[in-house]
Parts: sequence; C-alpha cells; structure tokens
Amino acid sequence: MARHISSGSDFERDFGYSRAVIDRDMVHVAGTTGYDYERMILPDDAGEQARNTLGTIEKTLKEAGCSLDDVVRVRYYVSDVKYLEIIKPIVAKAFARARPAATLVIAALIEPEMKIEIEVTARIGAFDS
Repeated sequence: MARHISSGSDFERDFGYSRAVIDRDMVHVAGTTGYDYERMILPDDAGEQARNTLGTIEKTLKEAGCSLDDVVRVRYYVSDVKYLEIIKPIVAKAFARARPAATLVIAALIEPEMKIEIEVTARIGAFDS
C-alpha cells in the first residue's frame, strides 16, 4: 500500500496531491518550487529558490527514508533560460553523488514569480546498491 507525505502547502490542498508518494521502495516527489515554508515567502533570487526547492525535497526524502543520493530521476522546470547559470552549480552539487537521469524544460510556471520547479524519483537504498 502506498504511503503519502504532505508538507501542508496550499498547493497540495488546492490541487489534491501529496508532496510525495512512497510505493514499496520508490519515492515519487511532486513538483516542488522555491517557497521558504518557514516564512511562507517566495524569494526573488533564482539561486535561493533552487536551494529552497532542494531543501524541501531533501526533507521529504528524509521522511521517506532516503536522501538526495538515492535520486534516480530528476526533472527541472525553469521559467527562463537566463536562470540556468545561477541554478546549474546548485543542482550539480546536490546531485553530485546520485547523478540521476535528468530532463530540463523551459516552461511557464503556475505563478510568474516562480523561477524553478523540481520533481524527483528516488529508490530507497539506491546509493547503497
């Protein structure tokens, strides 16, 4: 049976989804944006949004029993190509050990202030294998 993890965000409630779904040893983390959930703000800086996004994902993976090192697939959605040089070193560092299969799409996001959204799939214990 699948287990659900919620971060309690308004988006989860409004759109009827979970931050993550754990199915056996697979963890599917929904598209996550750069909100600072402690202060409930979205920073203007693309780098800070990327760090916040990864922090939320990392916290979710930890709750699921794994880490960024267990990520096997990542999808990046970036609102403008001009943010790539800012975001690249941040995500490269985060996934340096996992080196997951990746896709990057330039796309409009749900709010114009959003600069990045990331979704990942992880396998619990993947890095240990």
